[in-house]
Order: sequence, then structure tokens, then C-alpha cells
Amino acid sequence: MPDLSLEIDAGSNLGTLVAGIDEVGRGPLAGPVAAAAACIPPSLYADPLIAEVNDSKKLSIARRDAIAARLRETIPFGIGIAEVEEIDRINILQATFLAMGRAVAALTASLGSPPDLCLVDGNRLPRLEIPMWPVIKGDQRSASIAAASIIAKVHRDAIMKALAGRHPGYGWERNAGYGTAEHRTAIATLGVTPQHRRSFRPVREAVSAARTC
Repeated sequence: MPDLSLEIDAGSNLGTLVAGIDEVGRGPLAGPVAAAAACIPPSLYADPLIAEVNDSKKLSIARRDAIAARLRETIPFGIGIAEVEEIDRINILQATFLAMGRAVAALTASLGSPPDLCLVDGNRLPRLEIPMWPVIKGDQRSASIAAASIIAKVHRDAIMKALAGRHPGYGWERNAGYGTAEHRTAIATLGVTPQHRRSFRPVREAVSAARTC
């Protein structure tokens, strides 16, 4: 379970404003990539809600949704999105960094000042004018990163459910745009939508195949 050891090591209980950053949606064939930045105030370190925070992938949908709703009501956070056009234009890694930067900007607007330090899930860092620590498997180690992962996941899932209503048949309300068998079959039979990432090989190949038919 993630805890607040890294935040405390960074001086959060001494006044350092520490944020966790995580992303969701790097792997799907469709939809945007999302990131969230979240701060857990030291006054909430002993709150039972924080004890429930975990890697979003390890939570059931119902529990994840419930925790996300409570986090959004309780802690400062920001969400950033990079759209499909941006993913295709600058590549998924740079789009992920772009989403992270937008999440930090949104958090900064909420706080009124930027965080002093960001704990970033993974081993690569976006270019931000803020000190950052990369944290491998951060959503399993840092409660701030795990909180960000939950907020980002629930937000992106909601986006994909809305997009599923505009583009039925691909199962995005279930697969969130990932390349499941259902989704790949739908691409082959229904074609590619504006929400598909043409820079991703399965989509690119589907577009090429359609042009040769």
C-alpha cells in the first residue's frame, strides 16, 4: 500500500508543498491521455480516506469511483488532458508530459501558488519549472501519486463513456479505448473514428487497409 513516507522525506510536514503526479491512457488505441496532480495536506495525513488510497488499478470500479469523489471534495488537485490530435502530432510520451504540465497548472491555479516539489510516477520527467522526483511504481509507494492516479483514471473513464455515446459499437464504455478483441473487431468492421490514434500501429494499419480496399 502507498504511504506518505516520500512526502514526509521531502519535508511536507515542515511546510514543503508536495504534489503527486500520475497519468492514465498511454496505451489505448483511442481517446485522450489524462494526468492528475494532487496534494494531500499534512492535516489530512491521519484521515481514514487517505488510508483507502491505493494504486487505481488495484481498486474495484465502485470503490475507485467512491474514493475519487471523496478526494475531489477533500484535497487540492488539477487535471490535464492531451487530445488525440496532440498525441498523433507530438507522440504519446510528449503528449503525456503535456497533460502532466496542464495538470500541474490546474493544481497551481487551485492552490494559488505552485507546489514546491512534484513526485512523478515513472522514471522519466516532464519539463516543468518545479523540482521533481521520479518515483518508479509511484502509485504503489506514494499516497499523493496514488490519489492522482485515482482522480485521473475516473476522469478519463468518464470521458471515454461520453465518447462511447457518440461513437457506439467500439465498447469504449467497457474497454476505455484499449485494444481489446472487442475494440479491434469493431475497428475492422466499423472503421476508424476521429478519436482513434492514427500514430498507433493497429489504427494506422486499419486506415491503410481501408484505403486499399
